[in-house]
Amino acid sequence: MPKIKDVKRTPKHATTIGGQALIEGVMMKGPKDIAIAVRKPDNQIELKKEAINTLSTRYKFLKWPFIRGVVGLVEAMVIGVQSLMYSAQFYEEEEATEPGKIDKFFEKIFKDKAENVAMYISVFISMLIAVVVFMLGPTFITNLIKRSIEAPIILNLIEGLIRILMFLVYVVAISKMKDIQRVFQYHGAEHKTIHCYEYEEELTVANVKKYPILHPRCGTSFLFMVMIISILVFSFFGWPNPLKRFLIRIIMLPVIAGISYEVNRIIGRSGSKLAYILSYPGLLIQKIATTREPDDSMIEVAIEALKGVLVDDKEADRW
Repeated sequence: MPKIKDVKRTPKHATTIGGQALIEGVMMKGPKDIAIAVRKPDNQIELKKEAINTLSTRYKFLKWPFIRGVVGLVEAMVIGVQSLMYSAQFYEEEEATEPGKIDKFFEKIFKDKAENVAMYISVFISMLIAVVVFMLGPTFITNLIKRSIEAPIILNLIEGLIRILMFLVYVVAISKMKDIQRVFQYHGAEHKTIHCYEYEEELTVANVKKYPILHPRCGTSFLFMVMIISILVFSFFGWPNPLKRFLIRIIMLPVIAGISYEVNRIIGRSGSKLAYILSYPGLLIQKIATTREPDDSMIEVAIEALKGVLVDDKEADRW
């Protein structure tokens, strides 16, 4: 097995802080707050900070193991889309484009809630496309070769491998786009900054630059873990008729997400050799496609975002 040297395996300070790369910015989500830092067209950094106010913060049972993975996935998508829309505003202002017909329709019907409604619809459509393409698509393709292979476990394995291949093709394809490459650089800056904090070093550009662009708790690794876990879970149900198979894959998706979250959480907090082996495929995808080395200005943005979510104000000040 080739070694991925650019990853730290034994952090001094385990944390649950995570983030997301945006358009010329970074979002960081801490235990209590969300901070978004964006490099504006005038080269200044705009920082927006707000308290986390989600269902999981109001209802404690939603933080129970396995349940928290499903809830967290949906909340992460909602927060991610909101953050992305916020970062895009700074560059849409330059273009000064008129609202489209759909935007005007939403504003007319939903008034001041139009943006939130549009955001939830975007999340729903994104999830629907992901389910159709990456969950139902592979099972349909595999069904075409059912006559040649009858063993259910082999069919589920082939389906899983097709799903993984489709995912790899997708991430590699978008990584070739120029604008996406800059987002992936900010993704690298996010990882480097979190590593620096976990190793209890002062959050400076020089210190952050020393750390790797790969991180075992990355969302890319989580998605890959979902695909691996899905192969194991679906194998218990054999290979029923298409309708039952589709229903099983939809119904079991929350279960798979919950299991995958817990596995990814354990891997991200462990420095063991087994954890490294389990995280290896996700790290490899990060290295090949979803992260790039950032420049100093991108690291500055990530540092500002991370400072915004440090729980203790005194701790934030010492940085």
